[in-house]
Amino acid sequence: MTGIRKVGVCGAAGTMGSGIAIVSARAGFETVCHDVDGEGLERAATQTASFFARSVERGRMTEEDRETALGRLSPATELDALADCDLVIEAVFEDLSTKQALFRALNPVCKADAIFASNTSTLSIAQIASGCGREDLVVGMHFCLPAQLMKLIEMSPGLNTSEEAFAAAWAWTEAAGQTPVRTRDRPGFILNALLVPFNNDAIRAVEAGVASPADIDTAIKAALGYRMGPLELIDLIGLDTQILLSEAFYPITLDPRAAAPPLLRRMVAAGRLGRKSGRGFHDYEDSAMYGA
Repeated sequence: MTGIRKVGVCGAAGTMGSGIAIVSARAGFETVCHDVDGEGLERAATQTASFFARSVERGRMTEEDRETALGRLSPATELDALADCDLVIEAVFEDLSTKQALFRALNPVCKADAIFASNTSTLSIAQIASGCGREDLVVGMHFCLPAQLMKLIEMSPGLNTSEEAFAAAWAWTEAAGQTPVRTRDRPGFILNALLVPFNNDAIRAVEAGVASPADIDTAIKAALGYRMGPLELIDLIGLDTQILLSEAFYPITLDPRAAAPPLLRRMVAAGRLGRKSGRGFHDYEDSAMYGA
């Protein structure tokens, strides 16, 4: 298996996908940003350019580095654009059948030795890989949100993942400047096994009138040293995504704390999705890409 030189990101119009593309391009890899939503790709490209511009302003990269990194990114709405990628990372809808269908569609398009990685945060890697035609080349590669700022990646082999493929994917994460940890293919891996119930507990505290979202977040940050509170984090990942995480996690674990709270469902029904809609547990002036 040769080294990874070119990377594809599926779902690149989304917050997570665009962040992964930034990580890849910033580290020196040619990166194909794939999404069926062409307008979404344009918005993501604008946000990415702004992110890199802020990085230059803050002295984290030079203007030349910014231009070079942007030049490594290429948008695509057709899967054929991923044909010569060595690694394809999916960051699409957190739904098993959607991810399975994508990998099955990619299999005849991509090179025979291309590695497929799933950014799933709750689903089984073995199940995602099932029937794709290259189960030995599928790995779990869960980036933390926001991917362009957070270093940790949970690396999970499926039952049929080869050690060679896993080692190659692991080496890429290190070359990209990230910090990988190896996890078993278990529900929620490390982070979401802890965070999904915890975040739902914070929502229930709001629902019960224990304290305001701002005070709950302030308490967690001040007492535990977190960079952001649980309700700020839910706003960042999206309240609709928190429902998806809960719905994926609860049937597997039967942990009542993992079940989506009624308040969460009411807020999503009201269009309060968090940063991307401008309002969630907190209000936001804009929904631009987080941080720099």
